[in-house]
Amino acid sequence: MSHDQFAVLSNQAVAACGLVYFLAVLAHLWQWALLRRAAPAVVEERALVGAGAPAAEVGPPAHHVSADTEQAADRADLFGRIGVALTVVAVAIHAVADVSRGLAADPVRVPWGNMYEFTMTATLMVGIGYLLLYKKLQLDWLAPIITSFILVTLMVDVLLLYSPVVPLRDALDSYWLVIHVVAAIIATGAFTIGGIASVLYLVLDWREKRGPLKPGTYLSRLPGLDALDRIAYRTQAFAFPVWTFAALIAGPIWAQHAWGSYWNWDPKEVWAFITWVVYAAYLHARATAGWKGRAAAIVALIGLATLWFNFIGINFFFGSGSMHSYAQ
Repeated sequence: MSHDQFAVLSNQAVAACGLVYFLAVLAHLWQWALLRRAAPAVVEERALVGAGAPAAEVGPPAHHVSADTEQAADRADLFGRIGVALTVVAVAIHAVADVSRGLAADPVRVPWGNMYEFTMTATLMVGIGYLLLYKKLQLDWLAPIITSFILVTLMVDVLLLYSPVVPLRDALDSYWLVIHVVAAIIATGAFTIGGIASVLYLVLDWREKRGPLKPGTYLSRLPGLDALDRIAYRTQAFAFPVWTFAALIAGPIWAQHAWGSYWNWDPKEVWAFITWVVYAAYLHARATAGWKGRAAAIVALIGLATLWFNFIGINFFFGSGSMHSYAQ
């Protein structure tokens, strides 16, 4: 295939994976709708038994409720498995789009030479990370959030950040581009998954303080505050040393090779360091002061905000004033 054909393939694959992500979102939403429909039936059956009659004496209505509940649960499980299968397919097509983007360049290069490509690769890493952790951490409750996040981010990427395939600029033509950016992408994916868990923690904490959760709602099926806090901590604890390497080791070394100085007070360098400081404070507070729960989640989200502002906001607010303006 020619470079132009690979460029067309990449664009088509982005559109195709967006469609499959959308179908995955629909499957998971239908799964949760079925679970919500089944929950009131379970409550009704328990209420009948709790009214004084043993389960065996409740009679046909309770039996009918149990059959409907079981059928709804089975259908919900089916749509859940369909949603996961669609997500696997979407991530595979997403990977084709990413690789094709690099093959479309002349000469062939890595597919993260600008913000469009970096965002496409970062969202791919979020999807891969989610699938790798799906069974280990039992992340079925995260499915509609992750698929929706990737879908919306890809839409914004295509509509606002798209740029044609061009060769790498001289400053980017280095093996440090692979080392530095791969580490940054891995850290970004892990920080994002941890940040989503922190958002859900805050929402669930706020809702539980207002009273008992209604059976069948999305929040009632989350793993609980302790589990959300633990998942957020583990993913962000993994991401932090990777980010440290990317921002404070590989980045400065690459800057020395490209610009003759390890530190240039460039906006992206400064914000990368701010992100490191926030997450360092988050992990230090948890380890020494025992910070958990709401306070830790808020700090983690501040870190996530600085992270994404660094990658996207800097280009919009500082533009050509940044030495990294080539990454737009």
